Amino acid sequence: MAQAIKKQALGRGLSALLKDPENDIKSVNDKNADKVVGNIIELEINAIEINPFQPRSNFNEESLRELATSIKELGVIQPITVRKLDFNKYQLISGERRLRASTLVGLTTVPAYIRIANDNESLVMALVENIQRHDLDPIEIALSYQRLIDEIQLTQEQMSERVGKKRSTIANYLRLLKLDPIIQTGIRDGFISMGHGRAIINIEDLDIQTDIYQKIVSQNLSVRDTEALVKNYQESLKPKPAGKPKAASFEVAETQKSTFTNYFGTKVDVKVAGNGKGKITIPFHSEEDFNRIIKLING
Repeated sequence: MAQAIKKQALGRGLSALLKDPENDIKSVNDKNADKVVGNIIELEINAIEINPFQPRSNFNEESLRELATSIKELGVIQPITVRKLDFNKYQLISGERRLRASTLVGLTTVPAYIRIANDNESLVMALVENIQRHDLDPIEIALSYQRLIDEIQLTQEQMSERVGKKRSTIANYLRLLKLDPIIQTGIRDGFISMGHGRAIINIEDLDIQTDIYQKIVSQNLSVRDTEALVKNYQESLKPKPAGKPKAASFEVAETQKSTFTNYFGTKVDVKVAGNGKGKITIPFHSEEDFNRIIKLING
């Protein structure tokens, strides 16, 4: 919690810096530009304009309300990205749903990454340096990787070279961003580990994700326990193999039994099992009687 307060205070401090006309940062070469590049800044929503070239114009109202509820409870987990147009004037690059949802719940500021002129390489350096820090939580690292993809268009292979991490490691971090926001917050606050998150991400249903998250926290489950819980859930979804259809049983009428008895000249026993299978028992009383029955069978 202390870390979150520290970051919030830092974001507000930088926001004040940007609103100072004497420190109007327009380029990466300007004074204090290094404090802006790569950092999260609390930005006033009324200073942000929607990108007129935003290709997406339709937003699902129900989904937007759900995001607004999440933001009201947890805050904006992933900052938006804006481009600086003029003094205290910005244009949205990405995160319109987050911005709209924040407005819905009455927020006046929103955490943002600010892009300024010719900051591409500086941003890459800042993010790479940030990723190398030891005090970052897994979600912060994942967000840094995602920024390198979204804003710099680096591939995972290129990121692997820049940060000195295997591509599979980068992919594992990025997958954490598909977790429900509640779970992402749990990872950031240290309630669960990245290992727990990696196990939960194998479940697509966000409601089931949060159910398992609650069990992990309340029952203090280990990563191995979580993996077993996820596996059991996935097994329960698999269609059960259909058993072999049982053969219909039937009853042999007394008249049918009598037909055998009359033909062989001895009381024939007919038994039928529940699966429809059965056996016919023809008794004989001597070798002579046995030979007689054989002749009847052979015709």
